[in-house]
Parts: sequence; C-alpha cells; structure tokens
Amino acid sequence: MSPTRDIRAQTEEDLRGWLKSHGEPAYRAEQILHWLYRQRATRWSAMTNLPGGLLKLLDQDFTFHPLNLITRQGAPDKTSKFLWQLHDGSLIESVLIPASPALYGDPSDRSTLCVSTQVGCAYGCRFCASGLEGWKRNLDPAEIVDQVLGTERWLASLPAAAETQLRIHNLVIMGMGEPLANYDNLLKALRILNAPWGVGLGARKITISTSGLAPRIRQLAREPFQFRLAISLHGVTDEIRGKIMPVNRKYPLRDLIGACEEYLELKGRMLTFEYILIAGINDSLDQVRPLAQLARRLHARVNLIPYNPVEGLTWTRPPDAAMDAFLEGLTKQRIPATLRREKGTDIDAACGQLRLQTERAWRKQIENPKTAP
Repeated sequence: MSPTRDIRAQTEEDLRGWLKSHGEPAYRAEQILHWLYRQRATRWSAMTNLPGGLLKLLDQDFTFHPLNLITRQGAPDKTSKFLWQLHDGSLIESVLIPASPALYGDPSDRSTLCVSTQVGCAYGCRFCASGLEGWKRNLDPAEIVDQVLGTERWLASLPAAAETQLRIHNLVIMGMGEPLANYDNLLKALRILNAPWGVGLGARKITISTSGLAPRIRQLAREPFQFRLAISLHGVTDEIRGKIMPVNRKYPLRDLIGACEEYLELKGRMLTFEYILIAGINDSLDQVRPLAQLARRLHARVNLIPYNPVEGLTWTRPPDAAMDAFLEGLTKQRIPATLRREKGTDIDAACGQLRLQTERAWRKQIENPKTAP
C-alpha cells in the first residue's frame, strides 16, 4: 500500500508518536523537523544524519511531494508571482510582495507571501479569476505549508541573498480559494507554520482573509491563536455586495457584521477590510461615509486595492484621481486606510489569473498541437 500522509503535514507530536511506534528515539523528531523547516529539504536522501533504516521507514509511511515551480513572473516593483504544480498536476499560485509599509497594520512589514488554499474557488466573486472554472479540490496542509517553504527555497537560490531575505516575514491567506471553506486543513497548516519547531511565523504575522463565511469567523474567534482577520468586503450595502459577491446571498452584511463583532469582542484585534475599487460599481464617493461608519464600528482599517483587470471580465479600475479621492475621503473621516499602489498588475497578479491562462494554453496545445504556441 502506498503512503498517503505527507511528511510536512505532521506535527511534532505526530512524529514523536510515529517514532515511538517504530521503536525509534524521540529526538529523531527534532532532526526530521530541522531538515524540513530549517534546511527546507526536498528529498529523504538530504537528511544525512538520519540512519538508512529510519529513512526507509519514512519513505514507506509518508509521501514527500515538494511543489514543482512551473514559472515565476517578476514585476518592476519586485513583486513575484509563482505558479506551482501539485503532485496530481493541479496548478496553484502564490504571490511574494516586497517590503510595503503597514500593508496589514504592522509598520515593520518586510516580505509578505500571499498563499492559496484551494484549487479554484466555489464562491464565484464576479471580479476574480480564481473561480472562473470552478472549484476542483481543497489543498491539504502540506500543500499550504510548502508554498512558504518553496518560496524560501527560491529566495535562498538568489545570488548573495542576505539572511533576512531568505525567510517570509508575513503571511496572507488570500490567494486562490476561500480559506475558511478549507478550515481544518488551513488550521493544521497554520499550526505548523506558527510552531517554533516548524516555520516559526508569529501568529500576529499571519492574516486570514475571507469573503464572509460568518459561521467560520465565529469558529475562528474561539481558536487560541492571535491571527489577524481580513474581510473581503468590497461593498457596504447588500445591493452592491450581492452584485459582485454571491456569498452575500447566504451571509448578508447583517450576519457578517455580527460575526465580526464577535471576533472583535473575543480577540480584541483590529480587523482589515479589503476593498477592491471597481469603476462604476463601488468607487463612488457616496460609499465613503458608510464604509467609514462600518470601519469605525468594527475597529477596522481599510486596505483599498485597485482592480486588476482579468481576461474575460468586463470590470475596469477607476482613474487614479478617483481612487485618491476615495482614500482622502476615508482619511478625512479619520479611518486608517491605505491605497495599495502598483503591486504586480503587469504580472497577472489578480488571484488565479496566471493559473487560468496557463491551463487554457495547455488545453489549447493538447487540442490543437499543430497550431498552439
């Protein structure tokens, strides 16, 4: 029988239990974890201080499928988009954002990695490329974790990289998919990424973004971790939000606000509202005051994001002057707000866009091998 458990989905406790069941000393767990998360090993043979018999047992009982980097796109502002292939051939994306002051509320922000949690997405936000071809499956914990490790392996391959440039400093769970729809796998991955024996990312350096799954927000509020929470809001009325976010039909603003209030009460942590500015949809200045009122009520900062055009969608981004005016309006209302300037527009940085284009090109090549590029 082939193994089905990936080694990078095992906690320290899991490994110690497995070692004990095979008559191996407990200290071997520390060695294995060191190879996985400090050395970022991608094969068993790299673990040179482990005996051959133990390596054979590991190979028998666990899978070890590091993500395969298909391509990387780089932008002039040093934003990088990574296209990863999973062991079953599926494609996912991660985006590495260079140092950006206070992107998610921490003035000491350095590199930030945005990771995916699903292949595709079932929630169908009208402005997003992730769900254009539907949902395929959830990522398992190892596939979430290895987006961080794979990016750090790429950073380590750069010439003359400084030690501070070899690690991810901040993690944003808002790539392809709805994170809270893959709740159990996500939480296990975050425990590994947060643990001192794992990647060692502080919980307050990890932001989970959701389109508004109210019951899961309430569940997350009761977890022991101090993760940051970002709400993909994009509209402050049910009419506007419902037009671009189908999830609003199941969890309208009243339910979402109630869940956020519970999260705020239990965690005492400032929220972030993600607000993609779409021309003619939600960028009117008459939206500033209700957005400010909601942000004040929920003790939230607002992260304004210019819409990234997606092939096949008709939305456009507002003119720079309109976006600046929207930001100024929030500032006058004394709401902490930022307008994310150009971060990857020229590298198809909209969620799921690179994956979608690659899959369509591959499909075209299979269907028309003589005419496809």
